Amino acid sequence: MTTEEQNVRVAEAEHLLQVYNRIPVVFTHGDGSYLYDINGRRYLDFVSGLGVASLGHAHPGLAAALAGQARALLHTSNLYFHPLQGQVGRRLTELSGLARAFFCNSGTEAVEGCLKFARRYWYSQGNPRTRFVALERSFHGRTLGALSTTWEPSYRAPFAPPLPEVTFVSPTDPEALDEATGTDVAAIILEPIQGEGGVWPLSPEFAAAVTVACSRSGALLIADEVQCGLGRTGTPFYSDHLDLKPDLMALGKALGAGVPIGAILMSQAVADTVAPGDHGTTYGGNLLSCRAALVFLDALEHGGLERVQEAGARLEKGLRHLADRYPVITDVRGTGLMQGLDMTETVAGQVVEAALAGGLLVNRAAGHVIRMLPPFTVSDTEVDEALQTLDQVLSKLR
Repeated sequence: MTTEEQNVRVAEAEHLLQVYNRIPVVFTHGDGSYLYDINGRRYLDFVSGLGVASLGHAHPGLAAALAGQARALLHTSNLYFHPLQGQVGRRLTELSGLARAFFCNSGTEAVEGCLKFARRYWYSQGNPRTRFVALERSFHGRTLGALSTTWEPSYRAPFAPPLPEVTFVSPTDPEALDEATGTDVAAIILEPIQGEGGVWPLSPEFAAAVTVACSRSGALLIADEVQCGLGRTGTPFYSDHLDLKPDLMALGKALGAGVPIGAILMSQAVADTVAPGDHGTTYGGNLLSCRAALVFLDALEHGGLERVQEAGARLEKGLRHLADRYPVITDVRGTGLMQGLDMTETVAGQVVEAALAGGLLVNRAAGHVIRMLPPFTVSDTEVDEALQTLDQVLSKLR
């Protein structure tokens, strides 16, 4: 370990709250699908900052746009108009079919806002509903409301009590969903693909049961597309693939391509119940984050989706070939550039460490799933490089 690297670690140990189990590498710069550490070593990045670096690293167009915006104006607050929020809002509403957008700073904040707006909707009807139905294996964030709808008990226990009126059901049990969704339920909240829970796409059968339950009870539907949305799966939103019609949608991660921004999309019926002062944010939708979102949306709509489809198909085919060769892989799940290899927790930890040593960044979801979220711009050559590294790693674990 170099002195410079040691200084970084010492500074964090002395001054930062110790809530992260850091992987022992210090990154200083990037280029496309690659990151470089403090010693100049190159790594192929299939984590993408947990799905955030949608355009890769040091994207020239994004860098130029952000530099230009920084020279002009960064922030004014939401006390005033600026030229960019309406542009991003129009693009997102046209892409999703939902009527209105609200900008915040992260996916967690977007989920929190969705929960608030769902309750606000029913309050305005003169028939307050406060209960939510959420799914086992879910992860919606770490603020108190989002955490309350997150399944893993170990996340919630240190901060108990959570919101008291959340009912969890299995995402493989349509009957349980139907039983849980009464006329006191404000909304069902779900991830169309459960990312942190282990890269589990919801089945068409369960999605159909969600539609029936919402129609029967009147409950709103909140789609958490923070990780799987905005092209990650090769379609704008995975809700569309499942024929789900959300009343509210939470977005984040890919939208800013590295600049923090989240968004809540909602139907006009929900928007009509929200009044000035019901919700707000200081930084949400400022000029810098909106400029980043416009660059991302331009890239998505000009070949980005097609690149995800092509690269995703190549990656999935290669992963399934590995699964045929190595019995330690018990399942391959996902779609597009959101893929997971299921195995035992012990082996998954070994794969992450060995891949890092081999110059490939992957991470674990649910402890036992190797999750891959490469940039939308990843090339076929880079996909093949990742598959080759995984092949080498797995061959040594047999």
